Parts: sequence; C-alpha cells; structure tokens
Amino acid sequence: MIKQLLSSALLAFAAGTAFAAGEHHHEHKPLHGGVVAEASDLDFELVAKADQLALYVRDHGKPAALAGASAKLTLLNGTEKSEASLSPAGTERLEAKGAFKVGAGTKVVALVQLAGKKPVNVRFALK
Repeated sequence: MIKQLLSSALLAFAAGTAFAAGEHHHEHKPLHGGVVAEASDLDFELVAKADQLALYVRDHGKPAALAGASAKLTLLNGTEKSEASLSPAGTERLEAKGAFKVGAGTKVVALVQLAGKKPVNVRFALK
C-alpha cells in the first residue's frame, strides 16, 4: 500500500514537473527567414542581406521591447572582419543599412544591449 502511494506520488510529481517545464518551452524557428540563436532566455533572429542587417528579438515567443536598445555586430569572413551598429527600426527589430559582406560561412558575433538589462552576446553562423 505504501509502495503504491509512493509510486503514485512520484508519478504525479514527475508529470507535474514535466508539464511545468513544457509551459516554458517555445520554438526556436526563424519567423523572418534568418538564423536563430538563443541567449539569456531570449531568441535572436539575424536576417543578413548584402544591403541590410536585421536582428529580431523575442522574449518567450513575443517581440521584446526594443525602445532604447542597440546592437553591435562583428562579421567574420575568413580573415576579414567588419562591424555594424544596429538601432531600433520599428517595434520588432534592430537594423543597419549599408554594404555588408555576408554569405554562407559568415560568422556573426552580436553584442546586444536592451534598455535596463545586461548586455547579451549572441553568436550566429550563416548558412
């Protein structure tokens, strides 16, 4: 009897823990055709084009507040290194326009500063 009660309690606890963990799970799929990375409980999607870099930030699946935010991207292509500063463009992305050397194999390191939060480092590898 005690063994059955302990088994039932353990199963109920395990099921509750799995359910609670499931509540915090969210997809890490690109919504804008870019590359997604996760850091500091946030999702970052980098959309890199030759004339524009856009960084979308999501907090638990919802767009993060970007007022006062900024980002500095370091683009690495073999031995070549370049940088770009991003600023808010609308309510859902940080953006820089210009001429950028991006393509398959480009590695990108982003230092993202959201208002009132610690800076976040995020790494991307373009496909």
